[in-house]
Amino acid sequence: MKDDNGRNTILFVVITVIFLVAYQFLVLGPQAEQRKAALQARAESTATGPARPAGEVGSAAPAAATVIEDRAQALATDAATGQTSARVRIRTPALQGTLSLVGGRIDDLFLTQYRETLDADSPPVELFRPQGMRHAYQALFGWSGPNVAGGVPGPSTVWRLTRGGDLTPTTPITLTWDNGAGLRFTRVVSVDDRFVFTVEDTVANFGATPITLRPWGRVERLGVPATLGKNQIIHEGAIGAFGEDGRHTSRQLKYGDWRKKPVEEKESVGGWLGITDQYWLAALIPEQDQRIETAFRVREGQAYNTYSATMLGVDRTVAPGRQITHTQRLFAGAKRNEILADYEKSLGVPRLIYAIDWGFLFFLTRPLFLTLDFLYGLLGNVGMAILGLTVLVKLLLFPLANKAYESLSKMRNLQPKMEEIKKKHSADAQKQQQELMALYQREKINPLAGCIPIVIQIPVFYALYKVLTVTIEMRHAPFFGWIQDLSARDPSNIWNLFGLIPWDPSTAPLIGGLLGSDATGGITLGLGVLAIFYGFTMWLQQAMNPPMPDPVQRQIFAFLPIVFTFIMAPFAAGLLIYWAWNNVLSILQQYVIMHRFKAENPIDQFIDRYIRKTAA
Repeated sequence: MKDDNGRNTILFVVITVIFLVAYQFLVLGPQAEQRKAALQARAESTATGPARPAGEVGSAAPAAATVIEDRAQALATDAATGQTSARVRIRTPALQGTLSLVGGRIDDLFLTQYRETLDADSPPVELFRPQGMRHAYQALFGWSGPNVAGGVPGPSTVWRLTRGGDLTPTTPITLTWDNGAGLRFTRVVSVDDRFVFTVEDTVANFGATPITLRPWGRVERLGVPATLGKNQIIHEGAIGAFGEDGRHTSRQLKYGDWRKKPVEEKESVGGWLGITDQYWLAALIPEQDQRIETAFRVREGQAYNTYSATMLGVDRTVAPGRQITHTQRLFAGAKRNEILADYEKSLGVPRLIYAIDWGFLFFLTRPLFLTLDFLYGLLGNVGMAILGLTVLVKLLLFPLANKAYESLSKMRNLQPKMEEIKKKHSADAQKQQQELMALYQREKINPLAGCIPIVIQIPVFYALYKVLTVTIEMRHAPFFGWIQDLSARDPSNIWNLFGLIPWDPSTAPLIGGLLGSDATGGITLGLGVLAIFYGFTMWLQQAMNPPMPDPVQRQIFAFLPIVFTFIMAPFAAGLLIYWAWNNVLSILQQYVIMHRFKAENPIDQFIDRYIRKTAA
């Protein structure tokens, strides 16, 4: 059997490797990708605009050769066709923007209940962006039909507004287009008070022969902004749910994987598909009893790749003198759990709540979020809800942690006997190990018990990290004082004495990127209050444990709180609050148990040395 030194060394190496790999995977890797993407974006700023892919359902004319920087100019003239773009205003409690009569595009949309930053004058979050601008993003609907005399409506069709004014939850609009060869197309667009548009297309055949058509819908993004698709823990890219007979499975393609697989096609009955960002979603939703063909496509352009999620319906035949109607929907908004769940129920849309990237630990992540959301409803503050969640987790692990701390307290009391055994058998490692194991058995001690609570906490730690990262409910959620966004890192910085000195450390020559509180390159030296407090709690908890038997190991473990203070500094403030508060609760629990077993601890030593001595 291996000796304590070997086992502790292996344990140290394993834990260190896990955290270093996680730091590389979750922090350094995404930061390097962000820098690379930023350089690419600057290079693209002088490039020509994207070309429309040919051969896809609803292809339009190529985009303009010049990127339009002015949004008003892009809204006034359709870049793909050069036509003047008359527009219908969109006004709802949650959305604001316009719909272009060229193609009936929904290509100008803002989420009015969310801001880009915490600044008071920050603009609302932009979801869709008109054609011709850099990284245009839009939703289109139309019909396809080979050899239809007079053609069918597509991205270049100029619709007439025949009924309605502004598009609001109480005032839908009606668009019409006549192909001049016996077909009249009528489109009624409505929107609810949240994030779903309903597009009802009717085709009337006034000709003498039957016409066969297929309806389609498409969400497309021209190029990927530098801020998207770089964080490994977040899914951003193609997403959907496909299947039939009520059995649907989710499908996700991150932008990097999507580029490697430029075409992916699936058939489905019902379901949904679209493009997702960290917090926002644009998704096509068919009637759930309809069979559809779907495709995720990437087409190369001069400056940008075009990413599209397309939905194609079945053939529909319109007899002479008859008409048909086809309905499809568009979700364009924030991925709030309760809203997605409500649409999932009311519209019968399968697995829509999994538009939120709950991750492979969804069986932990989603219950954790629901618990946080419940506690938030009771306490009125997300930070307080995190503290309450930590208490609940500690209560669940209380018996196990008690056993672990009892073993650690007994081991601390046995340190003199253990040292005697090591001195007595210093030349015989096997005999030394046998004597130590016999001592553990007599005293009913499990030397590895102290690691069990930590190992169990790791999945909870990851699940909470996921919740803070992917759920919009956590975005811009304030705590108290200077912590105004629990999903972002602590903005305070030790290098300006936490705001007492009017100086931004990130402006320091050469090393400003390392000193800034929002540094994006490599390891950051900009420590905030939460990171320092976390490091202190880690050191105190470690000081309460029995010292490592080997002096070298003792020095290494003594250095770990400093290392992890820097590693944890860039993480979300909510995560540091959870982990530091968890450490505080663990310290209190361990302190009580150490008192019960009359084991020495650094808290009592501090009280005796400074407080009681000063009082005396």
